[in-house]
Amino acid sequence: MFVYTFFNCLVATGMSEYIVMGSHYLTNEGLTKLKKELEFLKNEKMPEIVERIARAKELGDLSENAEYQDAKDEQGFSAGRIVELESLIRNAVIIEESGNKDFVTIGSTIEVRCGSDEFTYTITGSNEANPAAGLISNESPLGRAFLGRKVGEKVKVMIPRGDMDCEILNIQ
Repeated sequence: MFVYTFFNCLVATGMSEYIVMGSHYLTNEGLTKLKKELEFLKNEKMPEIVERIARAKELGDLSENAEYQDAKDEQGFSAGRIVELESLIRNAVIIEESGNKDFVTIGSTIEVRCGSDEFTYTITGSNEANPAAGLISNESPLGRAFLGRKVGEKVKVMIPRGDMDCEILNIQ
């Protein structure tokens, strides 16, 4: 019901473009970071691993060659990460400053009061979330609870240790 209500809220306010299924929300900085990691893996790491495999093959019996097995494992991990990064980059939706201060959207920085404590959070995509730094994912219980809400709204957030009552104080 919440998803339906939230989606209707976004459609009614002309903000339905914020919902794109299968997308990965990233800031420009986050996208740049992923592209640099992909470039490093393709142009530096994989050639180094191929060289390690070739050196290990020269040592003979591959069935008991720990260096060979380690390099093959690392090659598999790196190849998997390359596929993952390519998918993230291909499906990236850049979080842009909308200037919308009426509703919480992905990219909004919000000030909230939860109980007697006040917090500042920025709603990000899941790939850039860092709760210790105040960056919460749009997919997290906190992020989902705040999306589409207005200043002054009280929100009940379901977290692992129980329900938490929060109020949105400011949207930036």
